[in-house]
Amino acid sequence: MSFRKLIYIGLGSNVGNRLNYIQNAIDAIHFNIGTISKISSCYENSSKGFDGGDFINLCLEVRTFLSSEIVLSKLLEIEEDNGRKRYDDGLYHDRTIDLDLLFYQNEVINNQILTVPHIMLHKRRFVLQPMFEIAPNFFHPVLKKTIYELLELCDNDNTISKLNNNLKNPLNMFDFSAYNFIAIEGNIGAGKTSLTKMMAEDFNAKSIFERFADNPFLPKFYNDSERYAFPLEMSFLADRFKQISDDFSQFDLFKDFIISDYEVFKSLIFSKITLSEEEFSLYKKLFFLIYNNVKRPDLYIYLHQDVDKLLSNIKKRGRKYERKLTREYLNKIHLGYLDFIKNNPSSIFKIIDITDRDFIDNRQDYLWLLGEIKE
Repeated sequence: MSFRKLIYIGLGSNVGNRLNYIQNAIDAIHFNIGTISKISSCYENSSKGFDGGDFINLCLEVRTFLSSEIVLSKLLEIEEDNGRKRYDDGLYHDRTIDLDLLFYQNEVINNQILTVPHIMLHKRRFVLQPMFEIAPNFFHPVLKKTIYELLELCDNDNTISKLNNNLKNPLNMFDFSAYNFIAIEGNIGAGKTSLTKMMAEDFNAKSIFERFADNPFLPKFYNDSERYAFPLEMSFLADRFKQISDDFSQFDLFKDFIISDYEVFKSLIFSKITLSEEEFSLYKKLFFLIYNNVKRPDLYIYLHQDVDKLLSNIKKRGRKYERKLTREYLNKIHLGYLDFIKNNPSSIFKIIDITDRDFIDNRQDYLWLLGEIKE
């Protein structure tokens, strides 16, 4: 399940270079609100309720971390930046750009500043037709009908015509098609799982997540590391092998590449820190026996954050068994990763410092990070 909100935005313009205003709005939504996952075709229709030029309308599907109120404020800013003028006379007027929040997930919102779903969308064919293109089965939470059903029932006689256009999704500037397998690695609390989820959603990738939460030895290890280090590392060794074997054997024709929040060689990094010298020697032999022909990533990303930021992130997510993690232990893990990267020289490794970045709460930081990965 996505941990971002799925929203739908309607766009319209009826003055000046309409497609240019619309493209500017699309770009601004991409940079300030969230990832645009779908763009409908454009539809032209005559203005209603006033004597004005023909409108071009379309709909977007967007994934965002922002609240509905913040999305609304961002949309109003984008309208203002593109010359939208507002009047208090209660009449319809020409618009350089008109942006409406149609749906915010399946939530029903009705307050002083916002009504969602949009109160008039079921009566507007110029909204329903492009919505039908990108989400025909989306269920209206108030009217209890799908977009397809609402379109069938719409008695709006306004004629609309589909246009050929060259609108561009700014997300397409990031192309990872050259890779079959990308691994996102980092210290505990670096954000590797969050980034993997986001990139898998945005770039149609098959995701693989480490199943640490299912390991019964992990909480015990944090309470008594000396006693439970070896069974912990052996259980991870077996589980990672089974997961990687299963996931890579189940090829998904509908996904563009694979992205994982770990790489199996992390087993050597952690075990070297947690095990005694004799235990690590045995463990290493077993590791290479098991993983002799394991698939390696085409691109290995190491997310670096300083220890203070890591400790803050760990505290924020609130896992009880991580409360005893120390600065010293996190430093050892970081040095272990650097030693691993240094002793495996290859162009596939990229170390990206995100200490002063927040790619979850700051959209620009996420886009910056994608740019760093792409380079």
